[in-house]
Amino acid sequence: MPFVTTLTFTSGDRHRLEDIVTEIKDGAEQKGVELKGPHPKQPQELRIPQSKTLGPSGGRFESWTHTVYTRTIEIVGYEEFARNVTQRTFPNAIHVEAGVEQRTQVGSGS
Repeated sequence: MPFVTTLTFTSGDRHRLEDIVTEIKDGAEQKGVELKGPHPKQPQELRIPQSKTLGPSGGRFESWTHTVYTRTIEIVGYEEFARNVTQRTFPNAIHVEAGVEQRTQVGSGS
């Protein structure tokens, strides 16, 4: 039963995010690693309120908007490659979450 490592990358810097994901994808192709993705998700628009003063009655500036981009990659098997990717140091602008799941193969009878 193979292990599937799911990596979720988020960033407000779409270009840097694409560069990182492409670099991982290219590395997987060079090593013959089974990789699914990157799967883009709909960008998330965040609105952050801004107070004019520290007090409760100081009024507000117009909310600041920030777009967050997400890409997901699945590495099927190849635990060493997955471990190497998760141990990398990524730029501060890139947030990475990793999950590992053991999947049964279709028709395995388990």
